[in-house]
Amino acid sequence: MESSALLFNQLKAADPFFLLAGPNVIESEEHVLYMAKHIKSVAAKVGLPLVFKSSFDKANRTSSKSFRGPGMAEGLKILEKVKATYDIPIVTDVHETIQCEAVGRVADIIQIPAFLCRQTDLLVAAAKTGKIINIKKGQFCASSVMANSAEKIRLAGNPHVMVCERGTMFGYNDLIVDPRNLEWMREANCPVVADVTHALQQPAGRKLEGGGVASGGLRELIPCIARTAVAVGVDGLFMEVHSDPLNSPVDGPTQWPLRHLEELLEELVAIARASKGKQQLKIDLTPYHL
Repeated sequence: MESSALLFNQLKAADPFFLLAGPNVIESEEHVLYMAKHIKSVAAKVGLPLVFKSSFDKANRTSSKSFRGPGMAEGLKILEKVKATYDIPIVTDVHETIQCEAVGRVADIIQIPAFLCRQTDLLVAAAKTGKIINIKKGQFCASSVMANSAEKIRLAGNPHVMVCERGTMFGYNDLIVDPRNLEWMREANCPVVADVTHALQQPAGRKLEGGGVASGGLRELIPCIARTAVAVGVDGLFMEVHSDPLNSPVDGPTQWPLRHLEELLEELVAIARASKGKQQLKIDLTPYHL
């Protein structure tokens, strides 16, 4: 818990924001190590605290034929090697209560997927690891739900929680990002993160040759959503990044190209420093006379 408190306080104090970034899923040890090395270099260059992200199992897939990753045992070994090799904290997600203890021995931040953001048993099991918990807001949830989810973590004895906006369902195959949520989610009394890549998914919106569907996405709008988020004054950005997005086996359409990461982050840091988004603007409604 002491190490979690230290990292949590460092992230909360990040100026202008912290970064959770990495490829969507572990494709191989070689690829994850490559990505960690280069993302760490970029983050250091632009002056952002980094937590490296990748998943060992993508349980919520559109199709049973979709690539899911190496599984928990092998995946955690790889993430542990990333952590040791590059001395960076790790965030990865869990889907079941039985995964939390093992994941907590490696990850510094345990992420709760959006579809599971209200699952009390999972939230409590994750909280009891003592690690920082990042709860993604369900695509079907109002921002007010996140205050309750965060409170479940605290009531389980863990004060280190943050909440993450990742878009809201807009019809059957689309998501929208309502910037008001980035403000309203502060009612959870914890750091607010914006997932600027998953927020641009088009769930089951891409037809495949030979039948079936997969998730599509609007990668070209990632800068638009990211600019909005940092201007509003979020505490952290979540961004999935890939060296070869067109050949990524999972969520390729919403992963940002590694070659453009530095360029985008430099701009976002500049916007965040120019904005007063983290400062509450006091509105004076007394009569105004010139």
